[in-house]
Amino acid sequence: MEVGEDFPRLPPGFRFHPSDEELIVHYLFNKVKLRSLPAEVIGEIELYKFDPWDLPSKALFGKDEWFFFTPRDRRYPNGSRPKRSAGSGFWKATGKDKSIIASSGVKNIIGLKKALVFFTGKPNKNKKTNWIMNEYRLPDLSSPSRQNGSMRVINFFPSNKFLTLHTNIMI
Repeated sequence: MEVGEDFPRLPPGFRFHPSDEELIVHYLFNKVKLRSLPAEVIGEIELYKFDPWDLPSKALFGKDEWFFFTPRDRRYPNGSRPKRSAGSGFWKATGKDKSIIASSGVKNIIGLKKALVFFTGKPNKNKKTNWIMNEYRLPDLSSPSRQNGSMRVINFFPSNKFLTLHTNIMI
C-alpha cells in the first residue's frame, strides 16, 4: 500500500507500530471521547461478524498486523460477559488481563490488554487456528455507551508473526 495514494496526509515512510500506552492514550481514549485521532489508520467495524482471515481486506492500514475499533458486544443484554463468537468460530481468552500503566506522572492504570486466540467450530468441538488478537480497553466499563468506554481497539495477526514479535521485541 503506497502512503501517497491512500493516505495523502501521512508522511513518506510512515510506520504504525504504537506501544500499548500510545494505543490507549492517543487512539482509544480519543475515540471514546469523540475527539480527533492523531492519524486515521484504524478503521471501525463490528469485528465479531467476521472470520479473522477476512479482516485484513477491511483494514485501513497494515500489512502483517491490523488494527480496528470495535464496539463491545455482550452475550446477554443485561449481563457483563462479552460475546466472542465470530464468523465460523469464536475468540477464546488466554490468561488474565494485563494492566497498562502510564509511563509519566502518576503510575495509574490507563487501560487493560487481553490476548485471545481464534478457534473454528463450536466450544465443545473446535480447532485452534493461528490467529491471535490483543484487545485493548479502558478500565471503567460501568456503562455500555461509547462515551464510557465500550469501544475496543483490536490488534490481530497470524501467530507466526506473533512469535517473531514476542521473541525479538517483547511487547
